[in-house]
Amino acid sequence: MKKIKNILMAAIFTIGAAAMAQEGPEPKFEKEGDLIKGTFFYEDGTIRQQGTYKNGKLHGEWVAYDTEGKKQSLANYTEGKKTGKWFFWSSDKLTEIDYDNNQIAGVNTWKSDAALAEN
Repeated sequence: MKKIKNILMAAIFTIGAAAMAQEGPEPKFEKEGDLIKGTFFYEDGTIRQQGTYKNGKLHGEWVAYDTEGKKQSLANYTEGKKTGKWFFWSSDKLTEIDYDNNQIAGVNTWKSDAALAEN
């Protein structure tokens, strides 16, 4: 359970910190209907994180990328609350966290065939 909490804290830090502490080009905000799309960048101009806001709160799908452009995480919010399935990719596994009403409802982890062969 402690490992899951550590993963969650790292994930929350990744999503929240990128939105708060911007290093590199200024973030870009665009109006899309009743949403505001925010795009945050690395110093080299590649996308660090992208998602939407509604009424000033995280809303909809948020995607974070590493410096090589590979997807690190995919999160979903409904008016600032964590909802639905969140995914976190690493070199050897995929972790899925299911949220229901801002609470963790379940966690699943899949390891790659290469990681399984090493164990």
